[in-house]
Amino acid sequence: MQTKLVETQAEGVSEGIPQSADVAVPEAVSGAPRHSFQDSNFVHNFKRNWSYLLFLIPAVIVTFIFAYIPMYGLLIAFQDFVPGDSIWTGYWIGFDNFTEFFGNYVFWELMGNTFLLCILGFIIGFPLPIIVAVMLHTTRNKKITKFLQTVFNGPHFISLVVLVGMLYLFFGRYGLVNNIIESTGGERFSFFLEEGAFRPMYILSSNWQDFGWSSIIYIAALSGVEQSQHEAAMIDGASRFQRILHVDLPAIMPIISVMLIMSIGGLMGVGYEKVLLMQTDGNIGVSEIIATYVYKQGIQNGRAGYATAVGLFNSVINLILLIIANTVSKRFSENSLF
Repeated sequence: MQTKLVETQAEGVSEGIPQSADVAVPEAVSGAPRHSFQDSNFVHNFKRNWSYLLFLIPAVIVTFIFAYIPMYGLLIAFQDFVPGDSIWTGYWIGFDNFTEFFGNYVFWELMGNTFLLCILGFIIGFPLPIIVAVMLHTTRNKKITKFLQTVFNGPHFISLVVLVGMLYLFFGRYGLVNNIIESTGGERFSFFLEEGAFRPMYILSSNWQDFGWSSIIYIAALSGVEQSQHEAAMIDGASRFQRILHVDLPAIMPIISVMLIMSIGGLMGVGYEKVLLMQTDGNIGVSEIIATYVYKQGIQNGRAGYATAVGLFNSVINLILLIIANTVSKRFSENSLF
């Protein structure tokens, strides 16, 4: 009796299922390609956002003209280039310029000076804008917040020449600091002629000039934190410091990760302008970096091919650091550039 009942149920189920070959099978199950769906989704997004994409066209054109087209000039890194020669038909020497630089006695000195100047500036300069942004965000008096933000952003608009001039007024041989030292019974000396004073002056003045401007992006990210999260944390008895650790910092962690990757990618890309303005015969042992070496070889000595090779090597180092930072960030978090 039970066997007949089971057979009857099985027949009923089988009769309820269509046996025709016209059964609709999803593409994901059948293994059919889904390009049509993806293409239609792309077209839909393009039609919906075409007005925003239109604004990107001038930026893309300018970037292509001034950033990508001039890259063919990197060919002179592999040439014995003399100004006036054709880049396409120059005298090719292969990797001789790179070999000369790697074998030069100043190679390790330049690498060490550049790395120390950049890494010390990064250690001090990267967390400083985050701290300032959190401080300004948690300040209850909005008038004080706006005043402090204006004071912190002001130095960003000072030109490098004026900034170095201010350093000379304060730390030069006849500057304010030396006047104070002499008035207290000490002897005058110029900080610009001391190797040990170059890096602190360069790093601290650079951070003073840029930390306020760099904090803007973190302040904007903090403004998007929902107030309800702080209210819930306050109900649970969290202090202000605990709310910063468990509400504010996790909210801006994606921005911090992206900025960290970009900062590491440009770690060895310190400019030559400010270093040259602060460089003297007394501190050249620590102030000669890759950027100033490229400037002197390319502009002063007229060795454009050799200077391009050195600059290309520095750019490759930055690219490797960027890839490493992005890979590590992707592995240990969900934030990455690519």
